[in-house]
Amino acid sequence: MESLGLWHAVMLGVLEGLTEFLPVSSTGHLIIAEDMLGVNDARGKAFAIFIQMGAILAVCVAYRAKLFEVIFGLRRDPSARRFVVNVLIAFIPAMILGAALHGVIKTHLFSPVTVAVALIVGGVVILWVESRPRRPRVRDIDALTWLDALKVGLCQCMALFPGVSRAGSTIIGGMLVGLSRETATRFSFFLAMPTMAAAVTYDLYKNAAILSWDDAGVFAAGFVAAFVTALVTVQALLAYVSRHSFAPFGWYRIVLGLAVLWYFL
Repeated sequence: MESLGLWHAVMLGVLEGLTEFLPVSSTGHLIIAEDMLGVNDARGKAFAIFIQMGAILAVCVAYRAKLFEVIFGLRRDPSARRFVVNVLIAFIPAMILGAALHGVIKTHLFSPVTVAVALIVGGVVILWVESRPRRPRVRDIDALTWLDALKVGLCQCMALFPGVSRAGSTIIGGMLVGLSRETATRFSFFLAMPTMAAAVTYDLYKNAAILSWDDAGVFAAGFVAAFVTALVTVQALLAYVSRHSFAPFGWYRIVLGLAVLWYFL
């Protein structure tokens, strides 16, 4: 990959790990960063997709105890089966809509200006949700119903628009349908596993022709950087949401969106 050096790869990997599970849009940040660094060619975009696998692995490692509990409890534990069904129900809407609109989204919506607008609108939504009085009725991830999961899955469809944020749409959407802030955050982590894995696999399959083993070192550096950073971020976010609101992220999105509009327009 001639257009993307090792240090650029590490920088983008760190950016992916920092933003993937925060309600700030990792895709939006990467689109902006790639454009500013001048690495927004086809291989650069494939790289941005690949390093999401590092973030997926990080959340799997962070929640390995729960994953093993579910895997080994599927045959005898109704709560394990209900958990898997809920994640699948939440995953299906974005899978169907994403497959149908993939080409349109990639062609027309991947630009810094559209991302900036989505960042600003998403920031306003976060501030509105956090300003409303709420009494969460679901405080444990195993207490979700299939209807709760479906509603969160429908909210996740909003993240197909670059800049909205998959984490933001599922966490804030979860809060709107009655989940506590902590429960919505945890469910967002688990929902990220099939959603991101499917998206990354599909995108890499579509871009296989432009990749070569010469890119392996750069891709590996970005992957490791994303993994390590995401692992730290996941733990830090859970500690944060137990005591604070998402309002600061809303303000951050608005300020960043306005700055991006000013820079590119």
